[in-house]
Amino acid sequence: MNTTAQFISYKQTGYFSKMVTDYIAGEEKLLPFYNHPVTKEGIKAAIEKRISFPTDRQLLVEILSRQYQDVELNGRQKNYLQQLSSDNTFTICTAHQPNIFTGYLYFIFKILHIIKLAEELQIEIPAHNFVPVYYMGSEDADLDELGHIFINGEKFEWATKQTGAVGRMKVDKALIQLIETISGQLLVFPFGAEIIALMKQCYKVEVTIEQATFKLVNELFAAYGLLILLPDSDLVKRAFIPVIKKELTTGFSHKAVEETVSQFPAVYKAQASGREINLFYLLDNKRERIEQSGDAFVIVNTTLKFTLQQLLQELEDHPERFSPNVILRPVLQEFILPGIAFIGGGGEIAYWLELKKVFEAVEVPYPMLIVRNSFMFVNKEFQGIVEKLKLDYSALFKPALEQINQLVQRDSVVQLGLEKEKQQLTDLYEQLKNISGSIDVTLKTHTSALFTQALNKINALEKKMLSAERKKFEAQQRKVQKLRKELFPNNNLQERVVNIMPFYAVWGKDFIEMIFNDSKGLSQELGIILE
Repeated sequence: MNTTAQFISYKQTGYFSKMVTDYIAGEEKLLPFYNHPVTKEGIKAAIEKRISFPTDRQLLVEILSRQYQDVELNGRQKNYLQQLSSDNTFTICTAHQPNIFTGYLYFIFKILHIIKLAEELQIEIPAHNFVPVYYMGSEDADLDELGHIFINGEKFEWATKQTGAVGRMKVDKALIQLIETISGQLLVFPFGAEIIALMKQCYKVEVTIEQATFKLVNELFAAYGLLILLPDSDLVKRAFIPVIKKELTTGFSHKAVEETVSQFPAVYKAQASGREINLFYLLDNKRERIEQSGDAFVIVNTTLKFTLQQLLQELEDHPERFSPNVILRPVLQEFILPGIAFIGGGGEIAYWLELKKVFEAVEVPYPMLIVRNSFMFVNKEFQGIVEKLKLDYSALFKPALEQINQLVQRDSVVQLGLEKEKQQLTDLYEQLKNISGSIDVTLKTHTSALFTQALNKINALEKKMLSAERKKFEAQQRKVQKLRKELFPNNNLQERVVNIMPFYAVWGKDFIEMIFNDSKGLSQELGIILE
């Protein structure tokens, strides 16, 4: 699969928040909220910080070994797992929920980014080892977000009545039927049967979504050595008991986040303020907040109630029932893993910038934060449209009307701009101001008001001229709209809407390899990949 890639800044796209684009630019106002710049020197500093933290590597290897006990590891995975026992090995991590069938395309991009960075660092800093780890957020209970995908503009949704943590839900007949329905759109392509067979192999009735996702991600990325960490585990949670206990007894994380948010520059919007207690109570079909009511601790939407001592005993007996929310999940991740860098999307990086004091409160090293790679894929058909319209690829990110207006202004044979006439109008009214002002100085203000009215009318006329001329460019407008529908579905970035399956159906694993080849480790940009 032959491709070329062009890269543009995230700021140029207009699809990322000011906080994220300022973070990438190294804006001074954000410096207090993170530790390490996204540079090779920043990586080395993160390593130095991490070395001083007593990571239980033996426990980590035991956790991963148990999770992979029914999976045959390849040589690269075995090597990475063995390296994790060594004090000079560090992890590059990304995290994501178990969206059905991988959900959005950016899920693939995140994983390939950590793999690429680990490989680049291995070459640049050979004294240490670097292992890519995908941390599965399987305790997320938001099925509305995780239970659907889009293929060719059509939404396919899992209709199930199951509740609680999505990772603990089980594949049912409705999900199997969804695969059958999707297959009708994909089997006509060269690798359609292969991707559908893979989905059926991973998603079998009574298998949990966590295990199905684990198998699917492993099938797609095992060749690159990727290791997957499942935090919904007794071993993981038991190790995290000291932090959970601190949260239950002091509510430290909420105070730390509140303090940070209060210091945020007003220009930025806080992402995740959290709650008084940033923990959920997790049962097979429920994941509900833990709240303190007087001296009691209640589990919201249940009849369960504990005293502090009872809750702490419950923690000792059943640590797997305690689930960190968005504020404490990153701490658990970095507590278990010897992490030096976390790769996440714009929204993730924005809320991680609120968590530095949370990490400090429990003395867990705060990793380097890297905005994940983003890509937009343009096949030959749509490249042809771009070429016929003589558009620059970076211009595609502008609103459709702005694109069309620029195209009309560029290609029209009639005069559409009135800049010369507006300058003449300005000169005329300057003369009128001088004349009227010589008679009565107050008439100058009146003349200025008349000038403003006249200029507004000229501007309105200019817009009407452009609108009238635009109607002559209907064919070009249709082509722009076709581009928008394909490259910006639902007026969003392609990667935030579409699923990998249509791409895999056409190109097979070559599509994944192509994304990997164009991925960059420490360069935070958006790639436009041309087939």
